Amino acid sequence: MSPAGSDALTDAGLLSPVRAGTPAEEAVSDLAWLQAMLDAEAALARAQARLGTLPEAAAKTITGCARADRLDLRALALAARETANPVVGLVQALTRVVAAEDPAAAEYVHRGSTSQDVLDTGAMLVAARTLRLVRADLARTAAALGRLAAEHRDTAMPGRTLALQAVPTTFGLKAAGWRQLVLDAEERLARVADGGLPVSLGGAAGTLAGYLEYARIDGAAGQQPEGYAERLAEAFAAETGLARPALPWHALRTPVADLAAALGFAAGALGKIAVDVQNLSRTEVGEVAEPAAAGRGASSAMPHKRNPVLSTLLRSAALQVPVLAAGLVQCLVSEDERSAGAWHAEWQLLRECLRLVGGAAHTAAELAEGLTARPERMRANLLLTGSQVVSERIAAVLAPELGKAAAKQLLTRASAAAEEGGLPLHEVLAADPSLQGRWTEDELAELCDPGAYTGGAGPLVDRALERSAPTLEIQLN
Repeated sequence: MSPAGSDALTDAGLLSPVRAGTPAEEAVSDLAWLQAMLDAEAALARAQARLGTLPEAAAKTITGCARADRLDLRALALAARETANPVVGLVQALTRVVAAEDPAAAEYVHRGSTSQDVLDTGAMLVAARTLRLVRADLARTAAALGRLAAEHRDTAMPGRTLALQAVPTTFGLKAAGWRQLVLDAEERLARVADGGLPVSLGGAAGTLAGYLEYARIDGAAGQQPEGYAERLAEAFAAETGLARPALPWHALRTPVADLAAALGFAAGALGKIAVDVQNLSRTEVGEVAEPAAAGRGASSAMPHKRNPVLSTLLRSAALQVPVLAAGLVQCLVSEDERSAGAWHAEWQLLRECLRLVGGAAHTAAELAEGLTARPERMRANLLLTGSQVVSERIAAVLAPELGKAAAKQLLTRASAAAEEGGLPLHEVLAADPSLQGRWTEDELAELCDPGAYTGGAGPLVDRALERSAPTLEIQLN
């Protein structure tokens, strides 16, 4: 039996577990989006009242009535099919609610405005509120990774290139690299959040004609149109907490494209951490483990498994967001003064990018704060090749004595013999006649110790940790 009613139409996150139940999911819900558009309407009324072109009492009434719980969300969604956007129905519904309290105030709802001003301003409010959540979670993630990097500054582990062991590195350097990406992501989102999310104020075709005409009618006669437009934009920005744009941006989609690019980077940065954790969590590798929780990672068929679900969720978001972000950037190709389709295509793409990155950032914080490193497994894996992992070092030491070509040939023979005989490389080298009298077996053993060949990893970690991480408090309007 199929479920019926509005609950059956709710996007509960069944197919998107990375964001299900996270703060970002609520911050970009249909209800949150509706409230943001109502907030835009109320802020516009207050801005006009500031400038004396709308009665203070009307602005107060409109603000008091601009509550999502007073409107029928589903009815607005259905009405949007007739107008291609939800604002027309929203304005009608808000006007009815305001009229029930003060018929005179209802005349000032949406005064001089247009649908795109309200929806775009609402979108920027949703983005601003969600980015606060994302940035706070990225700050948590960076802090946790910083602690891991400091604790494991000198914990040697295999470095891997093209899926195979290369030369040793340290887990501290790997964690510092993850932290670096997280900080890069936070910085990019911060640049967008701090001045890159503007109000939309253009009127029907980006000239502000409606605003100016109503201002003339409603009491701003004698003011220069340019001066009033400037003051209205400033007041609207102040009322919303958003930035003031240089020009109306109905068809100039830089704010959305910049936001999309920053979100795409953030998703990719967290995805890099995810794939590393997945690989290091493999049964045969076992160098890290995700935080355990009751029931987490369970397999429906294999009771012995505890799957790396947090990194799996992160990776799923990282594979989706760049594709969605590309769609948003594509919407820069927007015709005339308002697009018939490109603008409309942005809405769901933007919401999905925000909630996927929001879910991923929340998940990444949990992963980083609970990730367990296993130095003993790192050490054991370093020894799997019988010290062949430090052949680069040995070649560099032998070359001055034997010549570069001869040293390489010797190491090639010795490595093959060590692998075939299951012997440590230093024993094979010690038995080679060409090295007799040059190094003792103990010296060769020390030379072949993978833990002693981590290059400048430690100082690199120190330098990376000098970069300060943000400390952010969640403050939602």
